Amino acid sequence: MAQSIPKVTWQWNVVGQNGLESLQFTEKPVPQLGDSQVLFRDIVVTQGKFPWDSKPGVVPGSDGAGIVLAVGKYVTRFQPGDKVITVIYPQLIGGSFTNDKLRYGLGASVDGTLRSVGAFDEQALVSMPEGLTFTEAATLTCAGVTAWNALFGLSGKQVSAGDWVLTQGTGGVSIFALQFAKAVGARVIATTSSSEKAKLLEGLGADHIINYRDTPEWGSVVRELTGGIGVDYVIEVAGPSTMNQSVASVKLDGVIVILGSVGSSSDEKDTPGLINCWMNLFTARGIWVGSRLQMEDMCRAIEANIDKLRPVVDPKIFTLEQAKEAYDYLASGKHQGKVCIDIP
Repeated sequence: MAQSIPKVTWQWNVVGQNGLESLQFTEKPVPQLGDSQVLFRDIVVTQGKFPWDSKPGVVPGSDGAGIVLAVGKYVTRFQPGDKVITVIYPQLIGGSFTNDKLRYGLGASVDGTLRSVGAFDEQALVSMPEGLTFTEAATLTCAGVTAWNALFGLSGKQVSAGDWVLTQGTGGVSIFALQFAKAVGARVIATTSSSEKAKLLEGLGADHIINYRDTPEWGSVVRELTGGIGVDYVIEVAGPSTMNQSVASVKLDGVIVILGSVGSSSDEKDTPGLINCWMNLFTARGIWVGSRLQMEDMCRAIEANIDKLRPVVDPKIFTLEQAKEAYDYLASGKHQGKVCIDIP
């Protein structure tokens, strides 16, 4: 059912480069709708970091789910009342990144989702899976499709039944990777730092859980758990601080997917280099999120397996006015699953 179109939108803008102090909360007129744009009300947005170029005064936030309020005259993919999710790179419909496609990043060079109402290119949206709440659906834009790409994006080497997958921690990407891997019949070894987080991983079906604080050299344990062979896939999110153990964990002709550096500082030493790929015979693959086609594939899989693949959302939900507090909470590392903002 179509909803009324408000006259104003409340939004955050990045003004300056002074961390959270650069965020300003303002009231603006609802943007004029372009011929190929969709106007939709954000219901929730999830928080992340964007390390690429951004325009001055940009509305931050890449992840979001909401309801279409109006469409431009050339729009064919959506109509008012549809439930949609944002895509980070509107130009990346499928295939590989190019420099041109990288210039259009939601929440960086293109105004993002930290606002109550926004106009988005119809190519920058996908239909929301039936059965999810807006809060759950908003987690798919970045973490969901990144995990999907990590497991299934390498042609000829997609994760399949019986494979071993190693995940790190309880952040959004790692949890999605665990869920997707188990859904196709793979076996998962997960690392974590606490018994409380281990309970979450156990509940999601992890076959083995290793506390990396108690066992810093966990790579050898992974080898033991896999009969001395190693894992087929490592989902590497922590960066230099864990890469040596990731290399120790992966099997011959295995894959290490590098998609973040959340647990490392700039002074990390002895990080594995490209020569390790040859010496240990594994593939190292770096990825940035995924394409719109991958996102649509993932959404169909989630809708068909809603009980197994329901996104994990941290119970602490923030309002749009509390965006700074949400960023602080995310940085604290206390969350389990995705940190979300609910926009009434």
